[in-house]
Amino acid sequence: MKTLLIVYHTRGVKTTQLAEAVAKGAGGEPDVRVRLLRCVDAGPQDVLGADAIVLGTPENFGYMSGMMKDFLERIFYECEGKVAGRPWALLVSAGQDGAGAISSVERIVTGLRLKKVQEPILALKEVTPEILARCEELGAALAAGLVLGVY
Repeated sequence: MKTLLIVYHTRGVKTTQLAEAVAKGAGGEPDVRVRLLRCVDAGPQDVLGADAIVLGTPENFGYMSGMMKDFLERIFYECEGKVAGRPWALLVSAGQDGAGAISSVERIVTGLRLKKVQEPILALKEVTPEILARCEELGAALAAGLVLGVY
């Protein structure tokens, strides 16, 4: 059994919608356990036990959310050197352009040496049906890739 970990933060609903759509897409694969956790509830053991990771954050003041940064700080040193090569993807809900949130998460994750499997999914201003479909496709693709040994 493979594990897909989805860690997200939101004070509203948009990032939750993105994360839940990824989980829904991955949910069709019976050999993949999907764990959907808020940043505050996730820790190093969750990351170490995951075969793939999706991170979701709103854009706050042109940066990732404070809770996402807190999560990344809490897991970084315990996971550094132990999760290299694992696939990861990013979801961002933004009111501006999302660039600061994307670059700040990518900068930290680079130190973990995770393997980015696609460009971030950005929900700019609103979460559209097309964005949700892309999130579901991401979940399905990650789950299939884990089962087939692509990742």
